Amino acid sequence: MNVKIVDFPTKQIAYVQHCGAPQQVLDSAAKFIAWRKQTGLSPIESSETFGIPYSDPDTVAPEAFRLDICGTISQTAIPSNPFGVIAGTIPGGRCAVARHYGSHDNIRDTVYQLYREWLPNSGEELRDYPCFFHWINFIHDVDERELLTDVYLPIK
Repeated sequence: MNVKIVDFPTKQIAYVQHCGAPQQVLDSAAKFIAWRKQTGLSPIESSETFGIPYSDPDTVAPEAFRLDICGTISQTAIPSNPFGVIAGTIPGGRCAVARHYGSHDNIRDTVYQLYREWLPNSGEELRDYPCFFHWINFIHDVDERELLTDVYLPIK
């Protein structure tokens, strides 16, 4: 696994919070996509798309799983909307980043490698922010095996 240390800039985001079974994340993603299309405030073509998991779906009960589905925005306020999309930020700072290739179904392999193998041998310490994903491309644009996702691990 190739890991780089980067200085991640603070990102203004709009996001929808998914709470519940991981198998239903696509339902929340569909709401976020519909919001993007309806408002134009975070266009897929010119905005970055992130996922922020606050728990490991393999170790928490389905109802305790949380993942924020995010897109970058240029303004800091989001009008009230029926999709439940709100404004927030991904804080800037140092991050270890590794590229995940292929299906999102096994992204945990890259996350576990960062936490279990890279981190203990790196001499680095975690910041108080969860790992997060930058989805570079999407399944409707490329074959599943061509998906690219950068996995960020915030460090001090």
